[in-house]
Amino acid sequence: MLFFFLLVNVERKYPVYFELYGEGVDEEPEGVLSIDRKTGTIYANKAVDYEARTRLKLRFEATKSDLSIDTKLGIEITINDINDNPPRFDRDLYEIQVNEVTTQGSHLLSVQAHDRDQRGSPNSTFHYEILSVTPKTSDTEFFISELGAISFKGCLNRDVSEKFTILVEAKDHGDVISLSSSTTVVIHVLDGNNHLPIISGQTGPGKVKENESGKSPLRLHVTDEDSVNSSAWRARYTIDGDSAGNFHIETDPETNDGILTILKPLDFEEGPQREVHIIVENQDPYFHCKVEEKTPSGLWKVDIGETHDHGGAASIKAIIEVEDTNDPPTFKVVVKSAMLEENVPAGTWVERMVAVDPDSIHTRDFVYEIGSDPAGWLTVDPHTGDITTNMVPDRESPHVVDGIYTIVLLAVDDDTPPLTGSATLLIHLGDQNDNPPQLELNHVDICMSDIPTTTNITAFDLDGYPFGGPFKFELLGNVQGKWKLDPTYGLTAGLVKEAGVYAGKHTIDLKISDLQEVSAVYNLSVTVCDCLVTPNCRSKNSSTKAAFGAVGIALASLLLFLILLLMAFFFSCKEEFIFHLDYPCGETLLASNTERPGTDCKMPANIATIQHCKAAVEQSQQDGGQNVFSEKGTRQSLNSGHYRSNSLRIISHPSRNKFDQSRRSLRVPRHKYQFDETGTMGFSSNINYFTNTGTLSFLHKKKPSFMTDAALHTLLQRRLFSLQESDDLLDYEPRVYTEEGDANTPSELETISIPDENPTSFLEMLNDFDPRFKQLVYICKPVKQ
Repeated sequence: MLFFFLLVNVERKYPVYFELYGEGVDEEPEGVLSIDRKTGTIYANKAVDYEARTRLKLRFEATKSDLSIDTKLGIEITINDINDNPPRFDRDLYEIQVNEVTTQGSHLLSVQAHDRDQRGSPNSTFHYEILSVTPKTSDTEFFISELGAISFKGCLNRDVSEKFTILVEAKDHGDVISLSSSTTVVIHVLDGNNHLPIISGQTGPGKVKENESGKSPLRLHVTDEDSVNSSAWRARYTIDGDSAGNFHIETDPETNDGILTILKPLDFEEGPQREVHIIVENQDPYFHCKVEEKTPSGLWKVDIGETHDHGGAASIKAIIEVEDTNDPPTFKVVVKSAMLEENVPAGTWVERMVAVDPDSIHTRDFVYEIGSDPAGWLTVDPHTGDITTNMVPDRESPHVVDGIYTIVLLAVDDDTPPLTGSATLLIHLGDQNDNPPQLELNHVDICMSDIPTTTNITAFDLDGYPFGGPFKFELLGNVQGKWKLDPTYGLTAGLVKEAGVYAGKHTIDLKISDLQEVSAVYNLSVTVCDCLVTPNCRSKNSSTKAAFGAVGIALASLLLFLILLLMAFFFSCKEEFIFHLDYPCGETLLASNTERPGTDCKMPANIATIQHCKAAVEQSQQDGGQNVFSEKGTRQSLNSGHYRSNSLRIISHPSRNKFDQSRRSLRVPRHKYQFDETGTMGFSSNINYFTNTGTLSFLHKKKPSFMTDAALHTLLQRRLFSLQESDDLLDYEPRVYTEEGDANTPSELETISIPDENPTSFLEMLNDFDPRFKQLVYICKPVKQ
């Protein structure tokens, strides 16, 4: 704080008045300064703090009596500092933890103080000083550096003092007076491992039965002067020299005892006693510190020691007794191999497995037994251990893995309860060529094509090399121009279908031979079909492989089909009059249900059957209903066929039977037919022959003037009857080309018109219809293969 006054003198011949403005007057800090208006004397009215403001900036004005300004001045007043602030510590209390194994000279912590007086002046310069240490010990001395870092000389010993309280002072260097402040530092000494554990005793039976594990025969007790439950007090036990790993020792977390446990069973026959070397140490390494000389400057001379790797640890040799018990028989060789050819007769000797009783005191008798024999091929002599076959072994058995048949043999003693030893015998079975090659699949599919097509045939052999593949494939029987193999050697052969093979199911005799010429002949079923229509040739016969959903759909479709069929039959019976003429009447009709050549066209040499057909028609007219005539003349109900107004339609039914077993349907509208005196049926409208590509129509609006109805139909029949019957009928539905009742639908084949005049040309046309008749010929005439 500073009090002063200042005189401002302005010499004038006239009177002037003084005014003062600025910091300390009418600006902060207000009221510090004032001025005498007449004399110009400036007064300090109150103290000014240097730490708040180091200077004041003022404006001085001198005015005349008329208040006009005469003079203006700027005045700056500097505040001088005094030592009015002592050094201040950042905290009033510092507290840390230090392990007693910390060596002298180590940095413990730093304290820090600040002085608000003018920087760089003596008022703000200070130093640190330790005023006191509680408790004061002979082996520990603390000191502080100019920067406030605290350290010590000598040794820290928690046994002497667990805590040190240090009073630190910071004092400035003021010229007039010296100011200071202090802080307290508390150092807590943590326990280090400066005391070794001492084995104080042991408890427990000190013995264990052989072949027992998990038992604890011994417990060690230790004492330690370090802090309880600290890492310096916690004991750590190790076992030295237990190469077999029979023992394990762990620390009891509550008592710090060592608990010895049998990890692996001991064997009395290897010795009645076991010596166990146990080492005890702490989790922290052992450390000690001792002051040897206190030097006047620098650090003292001390003796510091730290040990690792069991250095300074306590140890003990414990004796564990092993009690003898009955041991199970043991085999001299636990896993043994033997060689044996497959197919050897029963009674063949395989191998001998020998076991012994390891007991030296409690010797027992034992017998041999078969423990595992998956196929039941072997037997063992209960007294000698000789293993022989009681069945013929088969190398291809599923119980043989990679040519090895594995059994387990047991040796069982007569103790109560009996004890058992086991051994494994690996029998390597020699292979023989006792299996011919086999087909992976006995049926294949192949697609129809105008060019040869191929499908693969794969074989396998249960025998191994050299009794297996690659194989030689051969086709037997008359397959020339139909089937061939390419390639014929390997694990897979290619079955080639020639272009002339018809659609349907075929059976091929296939011979397959292995490398040793052992062979077998198989009946290979081949299904040929149009893959564009039926992707799976056996889809109708593969119900066992179909999914449940597909089976359900198929059954629902079949039921719907039956319902529609019954409805169609019901309505057809009301709308049309149908003749169904079985053979021989049907021999006058042409039928085909395939898109390949058929020969269902063989007819009687005479037309006598027309008389029978005439009688059938007349009988039907008399009955006034729908009749069916079989080959024997019996009447049957007709349940299939189509009706087309003003036409005679020739259709076919899907069937794979012979022509004489297939049914033919002839449908004509009532009162649209007539028989002349020769027994020949005449027609007053179109005759339509429906083929697989359309309708071939012979049109005549009136009978030719140059021939009778009988002559006309005789010529037509003679042309059709010249074609031969075919047995090749496929098993899919015929294609539909025109709908029932649609008389205006244009035919896919052109209409052949028969002129009324020029008899010669008409007869020539009947003998040779040229290209227009080829569609019908293709159906009836078979393709030569």
